[in-house]
Amino acid sequence: MRPVPPSPSIGPTRIGPRLRETRMAQGLTIGNLADATGLTKGFISRVERDETSPSVATLVNLCQVLSLPVGALFEPPEHEVIEFATAPFINFGGTGVVERMLTPRTESRVQVIRSQLAPDADGGDDFYTISCDVEVVHVLAGAVTMRFPHGEVELKTGDSMTVPGREPHTWVNRSDAPAEVIWTIVPASWSGSSRSPS
Repeated sequence: MRPVPPSPSIGPTRIGPRLRETRMAQGLTIGNLADATGLTKGFISRVERDETSPSVATLVNLCQVLSLPVGALFEPPEHEVIEFATAPFINFGGTGVVERMLTPRTESRVQVIRSQLAPDADGGDDFYTISCDVEVVHVLAGAVTMRFPHGEVELKTGDSMTVPGREPHTWVNRSDAPAEVIWTIVPASWSGSSRSPS
Protein backbone atom coordinates (compact mmCIF):
# COMPACT_ATOMS: atom_id res chain seq x y z
CA MET A 1 0.00 0.00 0.00
CA ARG A 2 1.31 3.41 -0.95
CA PRO A 3 -0.31 6.82 -0.42
CA VAL A 4 -1.39 8.55 -3.63
CA PRO A 5 -3.06 11.92 -4.19
CA PRO A 6 -6.81 11.85 -3.49
CA SER A 7 -9.21 12.33 -6.36
CA PRO A 8 -12.55 14.14 -6.05
CA SER A 9 -15.78 12.22 -6.33
CA ILE A 10 -17.38 12.71 -9.73
CA GLY A 11 -20.68 11.01 -8.90
CA PRO A 12 -23.86 13.07 -8.61
CA THR A 13 -25.22 13.95 -5.19
CA ARG A 14 -28.30 11.85 -4.51
CA ILE A 15 -30.79 13.95 -2.52
CA GLY A 16 -33.97 12.14 -3.57
CA PRO A 17 -33.73 9.20 -1.13
CA ARG A 18 -33.13 11.58 1.80
CA LEU A 19 -36.22 13.62 0.87
CA ARG A 20 -38.32 10.46 0.53
CA GLU A 21 -37.09 9.04 3.86
CA THR A 22 -37.87 12.31 5.64
CA ARG A 23 -41.35 12.52 4.10
CA MET A 24 -42.18 8.92 5.01
CA ALA A 25 -40.81 9.30 8.54
CA GLN A 26 -43.33 12.10 9.04
CA GLY A 27 -46.18 9.97 7.73
CA LEU A 28 -46.73 12.20 4.71
CA THR A 29 -47.81 10.97 1.29
CA ILE A 30 -46.55 12.48 -1.94
CA GLY A 31 -50.02 14.00 -2.25
CA ASN A 32 -49.70 15.67 1.16
CA LEU A 33 -46.33 17.13 0.19
CA ALA A 34 -47.67 18.27 -3.17
CA ASP A 35 -50.58 20.08 -1.49
CA ALA A 36 -48.26 21.79 1.00
CA THR A 37 -45.69 22.90 -1.55
CA GLY A 38 -47.83 23.60 -4.59
CA LEU A 39 -45.78 21.15 -6.65
CA THR A 40 -47.23 18.27 -8.64
CA LYS A 41 -47.13 14.70 -7.34
CA GLY A 42 -45.36 13.60 -10.51
CA PHE A 43 -42.62 16.19 -10.06
CA ILE A 44 -42.03 15.25 -6.41
CA SER A 45 -41.94 11.58 -7.36
CA ARG A 46 -39.26 12.29 -9.97
CA VAL A 47 -37.24 14.34 -7.48
CA GLU A 48 -37.36 11.51 -4.93
CA ARG A 49 -36.08 9.10 -7.58
CA ASP A 50 -33.32 11.55 -8.60
CA GLU A 51 -34.77 11.68 -12.10
CA THR A 52 -34.87 15.49 -12.10
CA SER A 53 -33.03 18.25 -10.29
CA PRO A 54 -35.15 20.83 -8.50
CA SER A 55 -34.21 24.51 -8.51
CA VAL A 56 -32.72 25.98 -5.36
CA ALA A 57 -36.01 27.74 -4.58
CA THR A 58 -37.98 24.50 -5.01
CA LEU A 59 -35.51 22.59 -2.85
CA VAL A 60 -35.78 25.21 -0.11
CA ASN A 61 -39.58 24.99 -0.33
CA LEU A 62 -39.53 21.19 0.04
CA CYS A 63 -37.13 21.36 2.97
CA GLN A 64 -39.17 24.01 4.76
CA VAL A 65 -42.32 21.91 4.55
CA LEU A 66 -40.40 18.84 5.79
CA SER A 67 -38.59 20.82 8.53
CA LEU A 68 -35.36 19.52 7.06
CA PRO A 69 -32.24 21.72 6.93
CA VAL A 70 -31.13 22.02 3.31
CA GLY A 71 -27.56 21.16 4.33
CA ALA A 72 -28.73 17.82 5.73
CA LEU A 73 -29.42 16.64 2.18
CA PHE A 74 -25.71 16.76 1.41
CA GLU A 75 -24.42 15.11 4.57
CA PRO A 76 -23.32 11.48 4.31
CA PRO A 77 -25.78 9.01 5.88
CA GLU A 78 -24.96 7.77 9.37
CA HIS A 79 -25.24 4.17 8.20
CA GLU A 80 -23.87 3.43 4.76
CA VAL A 81 -23.71 -0.05 3.25
CA ILE A 82 -21.04 -0.73 0.65
CA GLU A 83 -21.61 -3.97 -1.20
CA PHE A 84 -18.38 -5.72 -2.11
CA ALA A 85 -19.51 -6.23 -5.71
CA THR A 86 -19.91 -2.48 -6.17
CA ALA A 87 -17.14 -1.24 -3.84
CA PRO A 88 -14.89 1.18 -5.74
CA PHE A 89 -11.58 -0.04 -7.09
CA ILE A 90 -8.75 2.13 -5.83
CA ASN A 91 -5.00 2.36 -6.27
CA PHE A 92 -2.74 2.47 -3.25
CA GLY A 93 0.35 1.45 -5.14
CA GLY A 94 2.14 -1.88 -5.31
CA THR A 95 2.20 -4.44 -8.11
CA GLY A 96 0.00 -7.47 -8.67
CA VAL A 97 -2.71 -6.17 -6.37
CA VAL A 98 -6.41 -5.38 -6.86
CA GLU A 99 -7.90 -3.21 -4.12
CA ARG A 100 -11.39 -2.11 -3.12
CA MET A 101 -12.33 0.50 -0.54
CA LEU A 102 -14.94 -0.88 1.85
CA THR A 103 -15.58 2.35 3.75
CA PRO A 104 -17.07 5.59 2.37
CA ARG A 105 -14.60 8.16 1.06
CA THR A 106 -16.25 10.64 3.43
CA GLU A 107 -15.46 8.48 6.49
CA SER A 108 -12.48 10.02 8.27
CA ARG A 109 -12.44 7.91 11.45
CA VAL A 110 -11.45 4.60 9.88
CA GLN A 111 -10.55 3.21 6.47
CA VAL A 112 -10.92 -0.42 5.40
CA ILE A 113 -9.32 -1.75 2.21
CA ARG A 114 -9.64 -5.28 0.86
CA SER A 115 -6.71 -6.37 -1.30
CA GLN A 116 -6.33 -9.37 -3.57
CA LEU A 117 -2.63 -10.17 -3.94
CA ALA A 118 -1.42 -12.23 -6.85
CA PRO A 119 1.58 -14.56 -6.37
CA ASP A 120 4.74 -12.42 -6.14
CA ALA A 121 2.68 -9.26 -5.57
CA ASP A 122 4.45 -6.65 -3.47
CA GLY A 123 4.13 -3.16 -2.07
CA GLY A 124 7.43 -2.07 -3.61
CA ASP A 125 11.08 -2.46 -2.63
CA ASP A 126 11.15 0.79 -0.68
CA PHE A 127 9.64 1.04 2.77
CA TYR A 128 6.73 3.45 3.11
CA THR A 129 4.84 5.00 6.01
CA ILE A 130 1.15 5.73 6.53
CA SER A 131 -0.03 8.90 8.24
CA CYS A 132 -2.28 7.27 10.84
CA ASP A 133 -2.35 6.23 14.49
CA VAL A 134 -2.55 2.50 13.86
CA GLU A 135 -2.82 0.04 10.96
CA VAL A 136 -4.20 -3.48 11.33
CA VAL A 137 -3.43 -6.17 8.76
CA HIS A 138 -5.68 -9.25 8.66
CA VAL A 139 -5.05 -12.13 6.27
CA LEU A 140 -8.31 -13.58 4.97
CA ALA A 141 -6.64 -16.17 2.74
CA GLY A 142 -3.14 -17.17 1.70
CA ALA A 143 -0.03 -15.68 3.24
CA VAL A 144 1.75 -12.35 3.22
CA THR A 145 5.14 -11.24 4.50
CA MET A 146 5.31 -7.89 6.27
CA ARG A 147 8.74 -6.33 5.80
CA PHE A 148 10.31 -3.81 8.21
CA PRO A 149 13.79 -2.25 8.37
CA HIS A 150 14.51 -4.48 11.38
CA GLY A 151 13.17 -7.75 9.94
CA GLU A 152 10.19 -9.61 8.53
CA VAL A 153 6.99 -11.14 9.91
CA GLU A 154 5.19 -14.00 8.13
CA LEU A 155 1.40 -13.90 8.33
CA LYS A 156 -0.83 -16.80 7.29
CA THR A 157 -4.59 -17.24 6.89
CA GLY A 158 -6.40 -15.91 9.96
CA ASP A 159 -3.43 -13.98 11.33
CA SER A 160 -3.62 -10.30 12.22
CA MET A 161 -0.91 -7.77 12.95
CA THR A 162 -1.06 -4.28 14.41
CA VAL A 163 1.45 -1.78 13.06
CA PRO A 164 2.03 1.59 14.76
CA GLY A 165 1.26 4.56 12.57
CA ARG A 166 4.16 6.00 10.56
CA GLU A 167 6.34 2.89 11.05
CA PRO A 168 8.26 2.19 7.81
CA HIS A 169 7.16 -1.09 6.21
CA THR A 170 6.12 -2.85 3.04
CA TRP A 171 4.75 -6.28 2.12
CA VAL A 172 5.17 -9.15 -0.34
CA ASN A 173 3.31 -12.34 -1.26
CA ARG A 174 6.15 -14.80 -1.79
CA SER A 175 3.89 -17.82 -2.21
CA ASP A 176 2.73 -19.34 -5.48
CA ALA A 177 -0.91 -18.84 -4.43
CA PRO A 178 -3.00 -15.64 -4.29
CA ALA A 179 -3.70 -13.98 -0.96
CA GLU A 180 -6.47 -11.76 0.32
CA VAL A 181 -5.88 -9.13 2.98
CA ILE A 182 -7.94 -6.59 4.92
CA TRP A 183 -6.14 -3.36 5.87
CA THR A 184 -7.76 -1.23 8.58
CA ILE A 185 -6.32 2.26 9.01
CA VAL A 186 -7.22 4.51 11.95
CA PRO A 187 -7.89 7.32 11.26
CA ALA A 188 -8.37 7.27 7.50
CA SER A 189 -5.22 8.63 5.92
CA TRP A 190 -6.10 9.36 2.29
CA SER A 191 -8.78 8.86 -0.32
CA GLY A 192 -6.84 6.89 -2.90
CA SER A 193 -7.28 7.30 -6.63
CA SER A 194 -10.05 5.56 -8.51
CA ARG A 195 -9.04 3.03 -11.11
CA SER A 196 -10.30 0.05 -13.04
CA PRO A 197 -9.20 -3.47 -12.07
CA SER A 198 -6.07 -4.56 -13.90
